[in-house]
Formats: sequence, structure tokens, C-alpha cells
Amino acid sequence: MIVRIILNLFTHGNMESQTPPESTSENSYEQERRAKAHKMRELGVEPFGLRTEGLLPLAKVRELHKPEFGQDGGPEVTAAGRIIFLKRFGKLSFLTVRDETGLMQFALDKKRLSETAWKIQDLLDLGDQIVVTGKLGQTKTGEVTVWASGLAMGSKSFLPPPAKWEGLTDVEIRYRQRYVDLWSNPEVMKLAQLRIRIIDEMRSFLKARGFLEVETPMLQPIHGGAAARPFITHSNALDLKLYMRIAPELYLKRLLVGGFSKVFEVNRNFRNEGISPRHNPEFTMLEAYEAYGNWETMAELVESMICHIAQTVFGTLKIEHKDAEGNVRKTINLAGDTSKPVGQRWRRARVADLVEERTAWKFTKEAATSEQIADLRSKNPGKDLKLNGSPAEQLIEVYEKLIEPTLVDPCFVTQVPSVIIPLARKNPADPFFCDVYELAINGQEISPGYTELNDPDVQREKLMDQVGDKEERQEIDEDFLTALKYGMPPAGGLGLGIDRLIMMLTGAESIRDVILFPLMRPQS
Repeated sequence: MIVRIILNLFTHGNMESQTPPESTSENSYEQERRAKAHKMRELGVEPFGLRTEGLLPLAKVRELHKPEFGQDGGPEVTAAGRIIFLKRFGKLSFLTVRDETGLMQFALDKKRLSETAWKIQDLLDLGDQIVVTGKLGQTKTGEVTVWASGLAMGSKSFLPPPAKWEGLTDVEIRYRQRYVDLWSNPEVMKLAQLRIRIIDEMRSFLKARGFLEVETPMLQPIHGGAAARPFITHSNALDLKLYMRIAPELYLKRLLVGGFSKVFEVNRNFRNEGISPRHNPEFTMLEAYEAYGNWETMAELVESMICHIAQTVFGTLKIEHKDAEGNVRKTINLAGDTSKPVGQRWRRARVADLVEERTAWKFTKEAATSEQIADLRSKNPGKDLKLNGSPAEQLIEVYEKLIEPTLVDPCFVTQVPSVIIPLARKNPADPFFCDVYELAINGQEISPGYTELNDPDVQREKLMDQVGDKEERQEIDEDFLTALKYGMPPAGGLGLGIDRLIMMLTGAESIRDVILFPLMRPQS
């Protein structure tokens, strides 16, 4: 995939690209380009551009073209882009430029340009951003072309674009220099635009369901709403220790207490934990809450929303992940069981049942025996099964390490042990479990949904009786408990990992591919 993306830059003609310079010669490349910028100023042309009226996106220019225009019989247009291809033929130069909407060819003909503009074209380099005004037409070979009568600079590029092989052996440069990655690799730009559209569709869907978008604090005096290790900071003005938000849940529930009935937030969260292809310390989530709902209303909501997004944006409920050669390596079926009503078509299964299906270990609310543990470890080498926690923790560890990675098609995993999720309501028929779902797609959790706990006394008890890493446990938020004492209506709530959703819908293999600026270790 990465090879194909990077090579896309060089498939349009015979691009003039410089060999990546060594550190000693890199300065000479920059100096040469700076010298050209100086010559532009001597000619009275600003190499870093000015405001330009009436610019058309390149895709719009292409839409305006008609074959009957001939060579240059179309309307006069003004467009801008970054030069990715440049070929000079004496008194005629052809440039391919790119903007966020696509490609366009500009033709610079000495006969059509002023003397100064012609001198400027001789100072152009790959990577420069230019503005061209001219007649729309085509070349003899039928290539849609703007025949320039005016040429201005948008911005001189002091650094050369990537050479053909750069990035193939050092993939991280794509993430470190996303500002180059976006314009040099069209698939990266397409993915960024898909992310924007997906989030727009998410917002539109929820608003059509009557949800109101709200904002809650990112700096919080107490970290809560999830089990995670927080980032810690300090307010000088208040002389107060603060935490970067790990989840907005407790503030959104306060809004239900206040009288809102349906709220959602597209929120940035921060968790001071590991980095992996599926984890970034800063990530984007959706959380939504509905008064008088429960986990089942949330399951219907998230299933309907994801199917709506897939159908609207991609035109299908069959999501194909392809390899670098275009071969389908995985297919995710979002249609589910079409004999059931819309919003209830995805599989629902108890976590204990899924574990028993896969491992033959029948969970009985008792700790696994030493024989069972030995059997699980022997049949699953390399999975690092510790199984030294409580029965509930053992069940979840087996599920997360052995079952969840196998769940490619959507599955609502239900009846999770109550002690694992302190903010959810216990199941009235069996309080060992709570009324929740964990939606797994593409081998990872993508969305949890709860029947929310609204009894302040039970909530306090559950917060005091948490399991897991002490540094990740939620602190007791007295103000939140006070809010519950005023009365929060019964409610359903959900979270949705937007980064993971986009990975699933687009086939991206790393969370870094769907985040514009992922956190990276600084280069030495």
C-alpha cells in the first residue's frame, strides 16, 4: 500500500525529480532555489504570492471543459496548484499541477506570456505553487489544458519534493512531514477528505435523530469516564493540578441531569498509554447519550449510523480491504442478517458464550482452575495469557486476547462482568453482569454502549470497588455524584472510536494513516 501511494506521485509523465541530497549538498539545493526567488524579486515578482480573486478548483476547471473548445477556445479561467511535473521544450513548457481536488495541465507558451512572465517560468521548480490565468482547451493528444496568458507565484518551494524512492525505506517520514505527504500522495489526501466526510455524515445522522451537539471541558480537575492513565498538567492561574480529558462521559451525563434529553460530542481524548497501530495517545471519539434509552437503543443507533455512513459515503455495506496489488485480503459484511429489522441485524452474543465457542472453557463466575489455565496457555502459545486476576478479569483477558481479534464482521458482545465497567447499570436478572455492549468490528473494539447507572449510592460503591491497574482506575468525582443525587433520568450512552471506524471503512492498517498529525518521537 505504501509503495503504491508514494509511486503515484511519479506516474504522470517523466517527472523531473532531484536525487535526495546528502546533508552537505542539501544546502546547495536550497541555495539554488533561494537564488531563483531573489531573481524573481529583481524582476518585480513576489515569490511568495499575493491575494488572488476568482480562483477555481482544478476539478471545477476540468468540469468546464468541452471537446468543442479545441486548443484554446474555452473560457478564461484562473487556477492555482503545486507543480508536480515540469517539462520544457524551448519556447513551450508543460506543467502538471495538483490541488486538493486533482490534477491539471498548464501550458506556458512564450508567445502568450509577457516577457517577465516568461522569465519567471524559467525560474520554476518542482514543488512551487503557481497561479495561472488563461484559456481553457486541450493539446493535440486531447489533454485538458489551460493555455497561460498570465503567470504569478503562489509560493516558492525552497526544498525539493521527494525523489522516487524516498519514503519507501523510511515510512515514518510520511507521518513526520504530513504537509509533504498530502500533496505528493493523492491517496493520502483522499483519505483525509474521507475522514472529514465521515464525521460530517455522523453529525448529520445524529442531528436528524434529534441529538444536540455540545462541548465539555478538556481540562478536568478529576479524571473519569474511563479506565485509563491520564496526562497531568497544571493551571498557574488557579494553582491547580489538572488532567487532560480521557473521556467526556461524566460531563455529558451532567447535561442529562440539567434537562437535555439527547446530546453528543465529537471529542478529543488524551490517554498516557502505549502507541501501536491501533492506539495513539491523542484520539477522536464520539459519545452520545439519550434520556430514557438503554444499551439496546444505543446498539440500534450505532448500527444504523455506521450502515448509513458506509452506504452514503462508500455506496456499499460490503467493505473490502485490499493489499498493495489491489487484491482483496479481507471483506467486512455490514449488512448482517437482513431478515431482521434495520438496526437489529448485527450479531449479538454474550462474552462468556463467545469464549466457550472458541476455547471450550465454560465460564461459571469462578476462577479458572490451574488445569484450565494450563490448557488455555498450551492451546494459545504466544498470547501471553496471565490469567491471574479475578474471575471477571480472567474472562475479559481471554476474550480480548483470543476472541476479539477474530471478530471481523460486526458483533455486539454483551453481558460483560459488572465489576469491569463501573459506570454501567447491573443486569437486574444477574447482577454479576451489566447491561452493556462492546461492538467489535475488524478484530477490535470500536464502540461500547451502556444502560447508564443513575443511582448515586450504587455509583459510589462501584467506583470504590474497581479492578485493574491502580493508575488507570477512575477517581471518585464528588461533584458528579452530587449531580446524580439531583436525579439523572434512566439513559443509554455510547462511545465510538472515530479513528478506528475510519480504519475499518477505508482499510487503513495503522491509526497513523487516518490521523493527520500522529504523535511521533522527536528526531535526534
